[in-house]
Amino acid sequence: MVDVAAPAAAPSSPLRVIVADDNRDSAETCAALLQLCGHRVQIAHTGREALELAERLHPHAMLLDIGMPELDGYTLAGKIRETPWGCGVTLIAITGWGQEDDKRRALAAGFNYHLTKPIDPNTLEALLHGVGASA
Repeated sequence: MVDVAAPAAAPSSPLRVIVADDNRDSAETCAALLQLCGHRVQIAHTGREALELAERLHPHAMLLDIGMPELDGYTLAGKIRETPWGCGVTLIAITGWGQEDDKRRALAAGFNYHLTKPIDPNTLEALLHGVGASA
């Protein structure tokens, strides 16, 4: 978990972000929040769909649910990291699985961050602000 005291300022330029979650309500809510922060967001509901979007869009960041059909978040993170463009993508695990072992497994799979649902919007935006600073 990342501790953030105050909301971050909006990035100077919008980020390309993919939100991948098989829970449609969760994906759409997260995407709407990110769009309100000025980011360009695409939604996927399966791991395979997220990989196809990422191959086409080369996003700055991806928020990936761990328990998706077709490709789970761990496998998807590994596949993204294997691509030439994937080593620079910020991968954020968004999951209900929040034990220390779950966090270690996510980091070992290639995620930069692990956030447990429900996600704090200020924490998420602070992470993405850091991506924007380096994009």
